[in-house]
Amino acid sequence: MLVLAVDTSTPAVTAGVVDLTEPADAGAVVTTLATRVRVDARSHAEILTPNIVECLAEAGITAAELGAVVVGVGPGPYTGLRVGMATAAAFGDALGVPVYGVCSLDAIAADVSEPGSLLVVTDARRREIYWARYEAGTRVAGPDVVAPAELDPVGIDAVAGSAPHAAVFALPIRDVQAPSPAGLVAVAVADIGSRIDPGPLVPLYLRRPDAKTLDERAAAKAVK
Repeated sequence: MLVLAVDTSTPAVTAGVVDLTEPADAGAVVTTLATRVRVDARSHAEILTPNIVECLAEAGITAAELGAVVVGVGPGPYTGLRVGMATAAAFGDALGVPVYGVCSLDAIAADVSEPGSLLVVTDARRREIYWARYEAGTRVAGPDVVAPAELDPVGIDAVAGSAPHAAVFALPIRDVQAPSPAGLVAVAVADIGSRIDPGPLVPLYLRRPDAKTLDERAAAKAVK
């Protein structure tokens, strides 16, 4: 099955085409056919679709040949995250294929494949980080958002994420700026293989967006 994978949970705008095969005598094999990653936190909407088009061309396929779409649902900032999810939903609706949402931190953990205890962190802005903890690849805590000083790294063997945010912990660093298409698909393999009907995409914002509605602004002024 050919799968489109996208993620906009970090400053990187990620798209890729992945070939997912299921041999009778082994687990699923995930092969990346094309990847485009561009770091630009302010241009997710402008960059994502061209990235997808380039990936389809490089893989030598048309969108009609895709059998599924996988999208990172965060955690991530409100504006960037909704670009990836809306685009994934639009492709799925237009092609009539299922769209699977996966935790973006899970995808980073899948890319790293740390056998011990792994902490995955990404930039949450406001001097905070999004984080989740994994034991032998399985998430055991998080995702959540905190200031780095509030997170206890005791018992963790390594930290994965963008180097500037991982470097605040005195641990071995796995510099992974964003989830890869293969990592995203790897997290969704079981659901794709079982052909389950995915539910609605639910974003992991973990906190309210900075922007407020007119009603919220009026309510805040009334309190003052």
